[in-house]
Amino acid sequence: MSEQLKNTAVWFEIPVTDLDAAQRFYEEALSIEMTRNDEGPNPMVMFSSMADTGVSGHLYPGTPAARGSGNTIHLAVDGSLDDAMARVKAAGGEVVSPVIDIPAGHFFYAADPDGNSIGLFSFAA
Repeated sequence: MSEQLKNTAVWFEIPVTDLDAAQRFYEEALSIEMTRNDEGPNPMVMFSSMADTGVSGHLYPGTPAARGSGNTIHLAVDGSLDDAMARVKAAGGEVVSPVIDIPAGHFFYAADPDGNSIGLFSFAA
């Protein structure tokens, strides 16, 4: 291998039952804009561009794991976690924990409308 890996994780995929509805949820909950891409074998909605640095991923039409049994993807949010909690609820998701403090920052667990487990994370100042 010519490059040393900086992260173990390199990409994530979140299966959703309704791609358009999931895009609206994640855009509202994270206060971001996502891009739909229909060029591959399956349509997908990208969290960021393939050219961006860091770990990213996409939403795709699939079968989510049963609520509470799948992996948890932690996603960075800009701004207040209290505001992010309100956006999750307003967008049709569920907040499932209080804010948890860790040395790197703080986060809370939530579920998207399909029951996918997500952690919304804010780095320590």
